[in-house]
Amino acid sequence: MRNKNHFQLNFGPQHPAAHGVLRLILTLKNEKIIKRDPHIGLLHRGTEKLIEYKTRLQSIRYFDRLDYVSTFSQEHSFILFLEKIRNVKVIPRMSYRRIVFLELTRILNHLMAITTHALDVGAISPFLWGFEEREKIMTIFEQETGARMHTNFFRIGGIRKPLSNKFLTEVYNFIKQFVSRLDEIQSLLTNNPIWISRLKDVGVINSEFILNASCSGVLARSRGFPIDLRLTAPYELYPNFTPFITKNGDCFDRYLIRINEMYQSLFFINYRLNKIDLNSISSHFKYKLDFMAEIIQHFKYFRIHNISLKKHSLYIRTESPKGEFGVLGLLNNSNFLTRCKIRSPDYFHLQILPKLLENRLLSDLVTVIGSQDIVFGSIDR
Repeated sequence: MRNKNHFQLNFGPQHPAAHGVLRLILTLKNEKIIKRDPHIGLLHRGTEKLIEYKTRLQSIRYFDRLDYVSTFSQEHSFILFLEKIRNVKVIPRMSYRRIVFLELTRILNHLMAITTHALDVGAISPFLWGFEEREKIMTIFEQETGARMHTNFFRIGGIRKPLSNKFLTEVYNFIKQFVSRLDEIQSLLTNNPIWISRLKDVGVINSEFILNASCSGVLARSRGFPIDLRLTAPYELYPNFTPFITKNGDCFDRYLIRINEMYQSLFFINYRLNKIDLNSISSHFKYKLDFMAEIIQHFKYFRIHNISLKKHSLYIRTESPKGEFGVLGLLNNSNFLTRCKIRSPDYFHLQILPKLLENRLLSDLVTVIGSQDIVFGSIDR
């Protein structure tokens, strides 16, 4: 029997602070949250099933459309998966190029996370500043890949095409001026008493629950776990570094980690940018088809060519801006995957939302959701 002192509230799926098509059914007593029931699936597109009917090269574009805020990191995981099953070794100059794009994507993601979080809480200026910087990054992406969001740029062994002659200058100019803009955002928020009071000791998660719920990325590091797959399960050619961790596990700590990771990404970009030689071009880029017979053979090779020798499974994981993103594939003797299972960090982090909202006020709801950095493209896949 329903308690007369309680009432239900539908938060989403149309609410702008729901960060996607989240429907959250809340049971409230005055402004205190008594019960939380998240509903998902409103965006479901059957991505994993669609991949079974596409070649492995055709499947790359589906990963761009999962977490559409960090597209390069999604397709990178699938490319590493394809390289592993073919035992392809990536040459250093290609790895340097990838790192620049991956860390620009990390900045792109964290700018979205922090500035929209601030907007939900009530700060407007960081949102305007951050989106101006995001436009600059996406302009660089469009210049090199032809697309602002769904880039489809990484390929087995490297990238799809040579970088333009002005790429190094454009990226260098961006990171040079972005430091001051990042300082502005941090100076406005980090010591702001209103921001601190809204985030400090809100959405606290304990260590045991992080382990039980398989949380990763920023959520795990906010509770003192030094887990970063760029270190613990190395891929590409990242320099040695120390991940930034905190101890409290609240919304404010998660904000601090994202700010510091953007500074760290600027270091990675600058470190690898100095090692990129645009005159050093892979022979892959010089490949040219002159006759129709060659074009036909080229098409048949990529459509039906067998690139695995026996049926087996493989799991690849990377450190996406939101946490551990993994691809599990069941392979056969064709150019198609028998089965593809995607591990999205957003999905694991959403399941702890009821725990984080336990005995909190309604005003804390958007604060907690914003600190989780959830995008429903990779949850309702």
